[in-house]
Amino acid sequence: MIIVDYGAGNLTSVYNALSYLGIAGEVSNDPKKIENAEKIIFPGVGAAKSAMETLNKTGIGTALKNAAKNGAQILGICIGCQIILEHSDENNGVECLGLLKGKVVRFANSSDPAKIKIPHIGWNQVNFTKPHKIFKGISNGSNFYFVHSYHPSLSSDLTFGTTMYGSQTFPCILGKDNIIATQFHLEKSGEIGLQVLKNFGEL
Repeated sequence: MIIVDYGAGNLTSVYNALSYLGIAGEVSNDPKKIENAEKIIFPGVGAAKSAMETLNKTGIGTALKNAAKNGAQILGICIGCQIILEHSDENNGVECLGLLKGKVVRFANSSDPAKIKIPHIGWNQVNFTKPHKIFKGISNGSNFYFVHSYHPSLSSDLTFGTTMYGSQTFPCILGKDNIIATQFHLEKSGEIGLQVLKNFGEL
């Protein structure tokens, strides 16, 4: 299993989580390895613009697109969840990978009657809107760990789960066919996050 290294952080946490589960993982920034991988974890923290600049410059972005077309099982996490979409409003607008149709938008804190704090940091409840094998054995309404200021916005047919922050409900699990992604950090979500990673490893 390849963990994509594109300078967007939290790679060690993901690698250590896989090691704890006994899953062989390799951190790599080699486009050829990424393109030919059967399973890929696409993690990340930080900003969309710098992430996309690195993906475009290194060829990793093209490798990920080809891997998706080849049928590789791809799991996006946090920024990896966002930039698989077509566009992000972050950094005055960034064109993203376009593996799934949709965009990334900022929380509307000024109009939210709950006066939410941005970024959204902490544990929050996830409502599964349809089943997926990587959430086998995970109860609906389970809590996962979030750190983000922007969130996905996409059609319901690509949404596998939602969460509410303040009065705003947003997609936090998205996917199609061989692609699945979570806005929350699996590697920071304790035993329940480890179970999801284990399930991905068993796909």
